[in-house]
Amino acid sequence: MNDPNTDSFSIYGEQITSRLLIGSALYPSPAVMAESIVASGADIVTVSLRRQQSVSAGDDFWQFIKDTGLKVLPNTAGCHSVKEAVTLAQMCREVFSTNWIKLELIGDEYNLQPDPFALLEATKILINDGFQVLPYCTDDLVLCQRLADLGCEVLMPWGSPIGTGKGLLNQYNLKTIRERLPDMTLIVDAGLGLPSHACQALELGYDAVLLNSAIAGAGCPVTMSHAFKAAVNAGRFAYTAKAMPEKEVAAPSTPTMGMPFWHQT
Repeated sequence: MNDPNTDSFSIYGEQITSRLLIGSALYPSPAVMAESIVASGADIVTVSLRRQQSVSAGDDFWQFIKDTGLKVLPNTAGCHSVKEAVTLAQMCREVFSTNWIKLELIGDEYNLQPDPFALLEATKILINDGFQVLPYCTDDLVLCQRLADLGCEVLMPWGSPIGTGKGLLNQYNLKTIRERLPDMTLIVDAGLGLPSHACQALELGYDAVLLNSAIAGAGCPVTMSHAFKAAVNAGRFAYTAKAMPEKEVAAPSTPTMGMPFWHQT
């Protein structure tokens, strides 16, 4: 039996054990953030250089992040143009000494949907500049295929619009992406609100999930971190176990033919 705590997956050649990636924004305090990150068992924490620059307690924040000992995945949250995203990615590489970048490019302010056209353009520029891009995208198969063609080894399709907590709105699309890109590392990012949502993503064969609002916005973020940690493990166990096929009619779980009968006298 594979232990989900030791069953790793790859992000640009680096083996990652925890299938839960965690964000660092929106927590009530840096202390709660740090405790929640530890409780999640995550190996990777995402950070936004832009957002944290405006925080008066910025030095404390970076120290908390450093003290976790986790690998940092910087992102380009809040960017609306290719130039803006590329510039911020280059700044992140200097600050965090990593070629990893979670590429986010907002195309619509209402649901914060990624701009697929700008995303492709920025991805091409960044890959040519030596970045290892993890693009945040919608659950569109053709877009995912185009990103893979550009050289992305990791894709991060949404479950639903960011911060909504609605879970996996289109499991068919997500399942199709998994089936059509069998060798791609796939991480569901955005829209998850409950541990059951994370479990469903792992049951579909996704390699991991990335969470922020679902944990940071919970009544008790630390407890919710424990819940999501258990959920991704359960989902991974279920995927590797291979679920029973669905049936249209009922079938008895205890057959009667050939079974002995006992009679009370």
